[in-house]
Amino acid sequence: MIPNAEQAKEIIARRIAKELKDGQLVNLGIGLPTLVANYVPEGVNVIFQSENGMVGMGPMPEAGKEDKNITNAGGIPVTVLPGGAFFDSSVSFTLIRGGHVDITVLGALEVDQEGNLANWIIPGKMVPGMGGAMDLVVGAKKVIVAMQHTSKGQPKILKRCRLPLTAKGEVNMIVTELCVLEVTEKGLVLKEIYKDTTVDEVKSLTEAELIIPDEVKIMEI
Repeated sequence: MIPNAEQAKEIIARRIAKELKDGQLVNLGIGLPTLVANYVPEGVNVIFQSENGMVGMGPMPEAGKEDKNITNAGGIPVTVLPGGAFFDSSVSFTLIRGGHVDITVLGALEVDQEGNLANWIIPGKMVPGMGGAMDLVVGAKKVIVAMQHTSKGQPKILKRCRLPLTAKGEVNMIVTELCVLEVTEKGLVLKEIYKDTTVDEVKSLTEAELIIPDEVKIMEI
């Protein structure tokens, strides 16, 4: 059974939050990845960075308490936690390009079995720009793709990306509402599946070839 869109987003965000470790510097992409901040495990303290020039980013403010001068890279109002700091974008990208970001969580239009990522443009359609995605996927120590498994019933996890690439061979993990996939030199390994799905269902909705280990765990959320 495939969860609906809202259920899917929560499942994905909850599962990715379990990857976060105490003391890490974490960058969350716009859209679905921002939800990860809502599910950080108790006792785990991470520092969220936004490439428009902020560390110590907090949750979205209560309605009516937004500050138009404090937003994430997507222009969405956020808060700043005690000890947070602001700086210009050159410093922010120095953190990214210098390899100081432990984890980046990004959405995707397509990802493939070689760890290639396409998430910035559909040819012929207007886009606001690439943002920091190209820098993040090559600068962060671990790259996690957060996305729904299909789009309008069509697979998004492919043998080879068809859209223009954001980065080649940089994805480490893919988390959808149906499964957790690890990108390895041999291909995509199916590590976990959601409790209400099956290995066969995941395979039927995935174009990429999957490596199925003897034990596939149930996703913990």
